[in-house]
Amino acid sequence: MHDGKAIAPAPTIPGWRLIHSDQNRFWAFRKTPFPARARRAGAVPDVDADTFDELQAAVERQEQIARGAQP
Repeated sequence: MHDGKAIAPAPTIPGWRLIHSDQNRFWAFRKTPFPARARRAGAVPDVDADTFDELQAAVERQEQIARGAQP
């Protein structure tokens, strides 16, 4: 028996673990650490946001920082 409610798949960001709290807040944690060079450039492995779209943007900023720190 079904209640008629579809379960939407949880959003994902490749390479990051996501948490969506019961208070409707989002967190992302990088699965593998950034290299030291990226960390020195300011990349952080954990971000949070009010919406999933904001979280995606925050993750992309960190990945851009890391890419910019490549030799």
